[in-house]
Amino acid sequence: MPTLALDAAALEKLVSAAVAAPSIHNSQPWHFRLDPETSILEVRAARERAVPAADPEGRAMHISVGAAVLNLRVAARHLGWAPEVRLLPDPADPDLFAAVRLDETSPVRLPGTESLYDAVWRRHSIRTPFTDRPVPADVLDQLVAAAREEETILHLPGREETDRLLGLTAEAERRSTTDPGKRAESRDWIRSGDVPAYGIPARALGPQDREGHLPMRDFSSLRPAEHRPPATFEHEPRIAVLTTERDRPADWLRTGLALQHVLLAATVHEVRASLLHQAMEWPDLRWTVREPHLKPEHVQMLIRLGYGPEGSPTPRMAAADVLDPGA
Repeated sequence: MPTLALDAAALEKLVSAAVAAPSIHNSQPWHFRLDPETSILEVRAARERAVPAADPEGRAMHISVGAAVLNLRVAARHLGWAPEVRLLPDPADPDLFAAVRLDETSPVRLPGTESLYDAVWRRHSIRTPFTDRPVPADVLDQLVAAAREEETILHLPGREETDRLLGLTAEAERRSTTDPGKRAESRDWIRSGDVPAYGIPARALGPQDREGHLPMRDFSSLRPAEHRPPATFEHEPRIAVLTTERDRPADWLRTGLALQHVLLAATVHEVRASLLHQAMEWPDLRWTVREPHLKPEHVQMLIRLGYGPEGSPTPRMAAADVLDPGA
């Protein structure tokens, strides 16, 4: 079987794909380090870019890094490797979130690899209104299957349950915009331009829902000079609920892999998405978000799905800026 060179060019492609993943407040809380002797690419937490007020346990950081690992896995398969991903491989090194071994080539190209790889570069969160066109059932089934591949569960609640979830999200949004610590932290992550290449540029914030159907995260309330004009959002939002059976750091990482797999699969079908994480940031609301009629599961993310125009992508750090010097 022919071997592949894990040279500087290949490493840059892999890391560039990884950093295209979504992260809370676009914090991009990851570092990468290559061990050339073992062909293992380590994915490490960048705790200097944590958001402790919104994410005191580091759950969202794990999800963010997990999403980067999914992109890395897709890119490795695209380049011809058969990547072996290990989550939290060293209990003595808690900042080592994942290790991706790249010493085996793949004898076959897995179905869907190329479409997912193409979606890595096109996917970004949409904070603007969607149309009222429904997402077809067969597409939703594929998103459910994508989550299942990563050992998570994607639920598609009905109208009544969706209204309940959006009500809890609205309550979380109200709390966050009146909590001094969360307000100050969120304000610090808003950027007036693309420098530095992390955080949320003001141009990407999008409008607020004039009719109150959808409680989008309202960064504009933190900086009145960047107030967003109201707009009419979809009247019946399609919300998906991503859950895990347990709630450990490894499950948070799997959530990130699943979330990004779902988002890439949605992008393949031109379905837009935005993330409603507000209720996850308040322990009592996160508990209440759980579907009372299903077996106990831990809700990790609410995903809004629909159709609409492309939004404004957020900046990303260069591969060289997130590769440790020893790589």
